[in-house]
Amino acid sequence: MMNLNKFSLIVASILVLAMVAGCEKTIVPGDDSPEEEDPADYSFDTSIVVQITLNGTSISVVPSVADVSGSKVTIKSAGTYNITGSLTDGQIIVETEDEENVNLIFDGIDIKSSSSAPVFVKNAKKVVICLKEDTKNYLSDGASYSTTDEPNAALFSNAFLTFFGGGSLNVTGNYNDGISTDDGMIIKSGTISVTSADDGIRGKDYLVIRHGNIIINAKGDGLTSDNEGDASLGYITIDSAIVNITSSGDGISAQSNLIIGDGSFTITTGGGAATTLTTTPTGGGPGGGGRTSGGYSGIISAKALKSLASLVIEKGKFTINSADDAIHSNNSVKINNGTFSIASGDDAIHADVSIEINDGTINITKCYEGIESASIIFNGGNMSLVSTDDGFNATKGSATEINDGSSLNINDGTIVVNSSKGDGLDSNGNVNLTGGTVVVHGPQSAPEVGFDINGTFNVSGGFLIAAGPNSGNMIEVPASSSAQYCVKATMSSTLSSSTLFNIQDASGNNLVTYKPVRSVYYVVFSSSDLKNGSTYSIYTGGTSTGTNTNGIYYNDTYSGGTLKKTFTVSNKITSVSF
Repeated sequence: MMNLNKFSLIVASILVLAMVAGCEKTIVPGDDSPEEEDPADYSFDTSIVVQITLNGTSISVVPSVADVSGSKVTIKSAGTYNITGSLTDGQIIVETEDEENVNLIFDGIDIKSSSSAPVFVKNAKKVVICLKEDTKNYLSDGASYSTTDEPNAALFSNAFLTFFGGGSLNVTGNYNDGISTDDGMIIKSGTISVTSADDGIRGKDYLVIRHGNIIINAKGDGLTSDNEGDASLGYITIDSAIVNITSSGDGISAQSNLIIGDGSFTITTGGGAATTLTTTPTGGGPGGGGRTSGGYSGIISAKALKSLASLVIEKGKFTINSADDAIHSNNSVKINNGTFSIASGDDAIHADVSIEINDGTINITKCYEGIESASIIFNGGNMSLVSTDDGFNATKGSATEINDGSSLNINDGTIVVNSSKGDGLDSNGNVNLTGGTVVVHGPQSAPEVGFDINGTFNVSGGFLIAAGPNSGNMIEVPASSSAQYCVKATMSSTLSSSTLFNIQDASGNNLVTYKPVRSVYYVVFSSSDLKNGSTYSIYTGGTSTGTNTNGIYYNDTYSGGTLKKTFTVSNKITSVSF
């Protein structure tokens, strides 16, 4: 057999450079590109292309530079191979010691293998797969393999693997994973659809998605990188992609960092937020399955976005329906922007160390606890949160009634918390409100409250209103050391959810018109409009012409209410009852 490199030299003088349609695109990797990625990977020098034609039960190779045995072909040399046709039960193997790339052009293939991986990269330096423009390509394996070690995926590689092109690849992994490499993987472009018995797409060292359309239905994790032996690996980076994942395990799971730049993400895990599991929980520790105190009770981690190090979201559109945490990190979560629609059977956003939210629109329609971490910083954005337990929970992990050093800092933006059975704002440490709007619809019954603060609750700016049930001496207000004034109003009979609560100044100007979502016993209000020495009046009932947004009426004219109390602000905390 003639060596492929020698053959190339012979024919190069008589062949012109020709690019294979749909496989000629290039990219310039960003600063965060893995060292294995080279812009030249995406531009094939096709002065020679080996044509591999699959004929059902036989294979032809022109020129004859690969080993063929029945319906199995083994590629032994670096170069570019255009593959077309179908195999009813066959395999493509890449096994070469060459340092140059093996370029595979999927040109409308359909390969089935009953007892192994339809495509197996046994050995190579780097394999680049081009999904040729406007082609549809299919790979599927059987439910059992002749070997139990490797391969263990319908498309399995021991080498660095990258995909690009304008075609599509549909992979059915009946045995285990859909697409897997024990090295790193990059998806530059293309449409890739995977159905798998375990993980959908796995890059052990890293998984980088530049662009593309990814559809996964997995019994394990959807996208994963799981290198545990090197702290610099095991990461997932998504520049911008359309991602649709349905998984029994985690949707996107990174052993180290998970970074998302942009894109559209629709993720359902563990059957969704409404899933009720009766399996024995393993505990609610970092990365674990469930806990006994409430929330997700499964033994399998079923989080939508999970990292064991840092998780950063720059922007994007996220629709999440998760049985377990929606967004989870064992270290830190940072959200800089984006639009989020979240339903979770456990925490909506959880990080063991810190959560920082700088902007975005976050709509949490269902969760056990909303935002949970040792340090929570909310710098901006719009958040609406419905929880059965605590809305915000600043904690270092253990239940305590003393200050554990955790913190909740709200500096700007709008937060609306609707907590039916837990505290609205709960901190085992301090809470600082310096700006923004915070509305807390407290729980329906004692002993839970609107605020549960072990440390100091300082208010130096912003708009704050909270309401809750009759929890006796458990009812808390901001600290008297706060720079901004506050009023606490308690009622002899509860105020129903159909009744307005209004505060006006002496000139009849509305400071707030509030409609609770459930019956309340007390209302706590703080605003820069409250001035020392000024007199205000509280009304209940009546009507408002304003627009009700999350319980607050804006641009309203209030009328018809019953005057309940007139009071004068003389201290940082003014308590009134009626």
